[in-house]
Amino acid sequence: MDLSQLQSMAGPLMEMVNQNGGLEGILAKLQSGGLGDLVSSWLGQGANAPISPDQLSQALGAENVAQMASQAGVSPEQVSTDLSTMLPGLVDQLSPNGELPSADDLGSMLGGLFGGGK
Repeated sequence: MDLSQLQSMAGPLMEMVNQNGGLEGILAKLQSGGLGDLVSSWLGQGANAPISPDQLSQALGAENVAQMASQAGVSPEQVSTDLSTMLPGLVDQLSPNGELPSADDLGSMLGGLFGGGK
């Protein structure tokens, strides 16, 4: 995924995060979808377990993925693939001590990671 793809995803990603109770809400959806072990690996100090595009799409809901895809101007499959590649490392980077940032801090951090593109 190149920088322009990351930047095109920043706005839709933040909107999805905000609509689902912040990053904690997104991770809770993944955990309730049976992916708690994966999420724990992203928050912990060890290696980040991978998540498949299908697992991500099922846990987040096809409607959320489709909405993000529409906003980013890409296919739902592309969103699922990009997020499955990006999310484990992103959560790991945003939670260096195993704790998630506040919503305000998250917006600032993501803006910096995505080059300010929204």
